[in-house]
Amino acid sequence: MYQPEVFAFPEDGDRIPALPFPPGAPSLWLVDAVRHGGRAQRLAPGVLDAGELDRAARLALAADRSCYVAAHVALRLLLGARLGVAPDAVPLTREPCPSCGGPHGRPATGGGVHFSLSHTRGVALLAFADAPVGVDVEVVPTPEVVSEIAGQLHPAESRELAELPAEQRPAAFGRVWTRKEAHLKGEGTGLAGGLAAEYMGTGLLPRPGPAGWTVTDVEVPAGYAAAVAVRAAGQPPARDGDRRK
Repeated sequence: MYQPEVFAFPEDGDRIPALPFPPGAPSLWLVDAVRHGGRAQRLAPGVLDAGELDRAARLALAADRSCYVAAHVALRLLLGARLGVAPDAVPLTREPCPSCGGPHGRPATGGGVHFSLSHTRGVALLAFADAPVGVDVEVVPTPEVVSEIAGQLHPAESRELAELPAEQRPAAFGRVWTRKEAHLKGEGTGLAGGLAAEYMGTGLLPRPGPAGWTVTDVEVPAGYAAAVAVRAAGQPPARDGDRRK
């Protein structure tokens, strides 16, 4: 299990020091949007672009706006430090979707570093690596949500959940959901890649694979679940025939 660093926002919009990203492993950062959302909001006008500010403003709930802003300000600060540019000058783009070729694949900078971002109620998680990477953090779901969605998982995972005591199912579902979401984000397909295609397991440790990927749980505050997926150096994206059933 990975232990992320806790991100500290600078007092002003200045660049933060360049941070080393370990080769072959992800660098993970946890953002507490509840504690630090106010500082991120003050930095946002000088860091985020017009599109990001507009997307934040369109979110209906203040808590969601605060979390989005904190996550994206932290992302630009960390990417700016890595790339050696001002945070507002980080060139954020999208790679082509591997499923349909549309402009909604993995977020990218046009070279230099791979990254992924996920945020949920009050918490954001960011991952950086020297190979394609995906990260996901979620609030542990209610039993009702587990019952509604468990059937969409790999059949073996659905059986595992059904065999657990009811009180253990939400945490187990949170583990397997974030593992799958992290991998699909790393592939660049998102949930369009399907929840049943890969078996990752609901247990305390993820099962090996998918082929060419390392999936690891991430330590996050109680009530949340998180995982990160990193593609092995030199491995191409998976084709449909490569996916384990």
